[in-house]
Amino acid sequence: MTMHSDGPLASAHASYIGTAPARREARAHAALLRGGCAAALLVVCLVAAGCQSTQLVTVRDTPAVPLMQQLNFTSSSGPKPTERTLQTLRKYGLDDLAIKEPGEALARLEKFVRDEQELDTIIAYGELSYLAGKLIETQDEAAALDYYGASAAHAYVYLFDPRFGFVRNPYDPSFRGACDLYNGALEGALRIVKKQDVLRPGCQHVVRSSTQQWNVEVVARNSQWREDEFDRFEFVSDHEITGLRNHYRTYGLGVPLIAVRKSSAGTDPCERFYPPNLSFPVTAFLRVVSDDSQPPSAGDMSRNKVLIELYDPLRSTDINVAGVRIPLESDESTPLAYFLNDVRLDELATVGLLSPDTTVGLTGLYMLQPYDPHKIPVVMVHGLWSSPMTWMEMFNDLRSDPEIRDHYQIWFFMYPTGQPLWASAADCRRSLASVRQLVDPQRQNPALDQMVMIGHSMGGLVSRLQTIDSGEEYWNVVSERPFSEIEIDEEDRQHLADTFFFHPNTSIRRVITIATPHRGSTYANSITRWLGRKLIALPGTLMTGTQRLVQRNPGVFRDGNWQGGTSIDSLAPDSPLLALAVRAPRPGWVVDHNIVGTIEPTNPFASDTPKSDGVVEFTSAHLDNAASELVVEAGHSDVHRHPLAILEVRRILLDHLAQSESLQPQLPPRWNEAQTAAGPPRR
Repeated sequence: MTMHSDGPLASAHASYIGTAPARREARAHAALLRGGCAAALLVVCLVAAGCQSTQLVTVRDTPAVPLMQQLNFTSSSGPKPTERTLQTLRKYGLDDLAIKEPGEALARLEKFVRDEQELDTIIAYGELSYLAGKLIETQDEAAALDYYGASAAHAYVYLFDPRFGFVRNPYDPSFRGACDLYNGALEGALRIVKKQDVLRPGCQHVVRSSTQQWNVEVVARNSQWREDEFDRFEFVSDHEITGLRNHYRTYGLGVPLIAVRKSSAGTDPCERFYPPNLSFPVTAFLRVVSDDSQPPSAGDMSRNKVLIELYDPLRSTDINVAGVRIPLESDESTPLAYFLNDVRLDELATVGLLSPDTTVGLTGLYMLQPYDPHKIPVVMVHGLWSSPMTWMEMFNDLRSDPEIRDHYQIWFFMYPTGQPLWASAADCRRSLASVRQLVDPQRQNPALDQMVMIGHSMGGLVSRLQTIDSGEEYWNVVSERPFSEIEIDEEDRQHLADTFFFHPNTSIRRVITIATPHRGSTYANSITRWLGRKLIALPGTLMTGTQRLVQRNPGVFRDGNWQGGTSIDSLAPDSPLLALAVRAPRPGWVVDHNIVGTIEPTNPFASDTPKSDGVVEFTSAHLDNAASELVVEAGHSDVHRHPLAILEVRRILLDHLAQSESLQPQLPPRWNEAQTAAGPPRR
């Protein structure tokens, strides 16, 4: 089927096409493929200065906490209680005092809280406590901790105390105000606790304030990361996303945190696939455990046990509190942007193009979430002059869908894009085989046999080359001599055999190609191919091995780009490897899908201009026998970021899931609080 990007969603691409990563990648990609002096100058400048890393988050001047605005902390007139609280305080003649001396007003209000047991009075006390804590935290953190604790405790009583079940009104704006108060007070307390270096899962601490001590236990409730893998926490409210199109969050109770992972030296075979300083979302929830029937106040919090529970919002979006299902406040996108902010993958993309040898150690699969044997892998493969960074818009959008994140795990294959296509395809085969051998050596995990490959541009070719049988054809491209007659060391023979003789990977069931030059690109012409050979330094081991092979077998090998060609040579329309890949028979278990981009020609008066995405012509990107083909209005470097393309990938994944019903009984249920007694799940 062919679909076009008409309708209300068609204009959505305007919101993302101007993002910094997209603009930078588009300029670099087009410059190289168009060739000429401008491209050479661009590359020289990039090598000399280095690409700037993408700025995906910035630090806010003031944390984005709703209470800061509600209580007028940003106003020049100074902070003060909300009008609702002032009305309550006027009943007791405390309204003026609350503005001038909130601490003194609290001391007088405490008696009315105990005697009257009214929700308005309770929430007024909590609000004044927060106000007092905020005003004093820079001078006396211990006293501020008292106030924050009292504020969170009173908000907790307002929201959950069964005595108020019949009068509590969730439609009352004060109810949402109590939620904001709980979250804000908890965040204020956690900031102080973090400074004391006691915010670590799996530990019990005595936290001392100015008047009391609290028995605090930090518990990781549903995390797939081990307790010793939590390195530190940052507050989401301190950061603002600037480099991702969409910001995914949920609203409820708790404090969204950025958890930074500590690399482990344990025996986990997946450790090699986790990048350093990986961060992930966490929501902190404070649960007050008390036998006291009276609402706690600033003076009696020590009678309560306090649990700081850490939840993974990617595994559970709500929890049970006092018999009620409560949604968690969470932020999925900011921790991702925080991690990507300093990864500097943009620089690796350029280095991987111009000097593939220097990035050989970085080649392979990467995981941004714990390996889960019950989830189907989706492997994303980037294209020329690119890196896994190019997938982050799609990754961010797909991960926000509960069905996708509950049943799929997204991996990224990274490779030096300057090396020949056949070498990158071989690297991918070895990486997929290695991860299977490490995590499932007995091949007993059915989820791993439902793998989906998604490739953009040249990454689509790398992906398709995982699912065809080379037979003798690939070898015949380089030599007429039978492979068995080649003089070569045994180690080199095996490596050469892995490159030119391969079979379809039986674990891969679907391949989605996006803006892929299946029949090559005319921008890979004589100029750009010459330029590529001048600027791209192919891996020394590759060149040395090829030269040694040719010297030991004079007259055996055909002249061709395989001996010294770059990835740009591989993308030429006359590349024999591409022709073989197009006509090679496809295994019956693999389903192909295709997404193609088109843009208006730069010269509207040239009627013979072929339809293309600016780099790859439609006739090259089109697949005749694909199960589906979507056409979107986007340039080559933006097709995979287009909202309609991402929706199409989501549709394909959900369809793939529906057709993999045999896996369903083995997929674990969503985490629920009943599992808490047995402890958090482990990998």
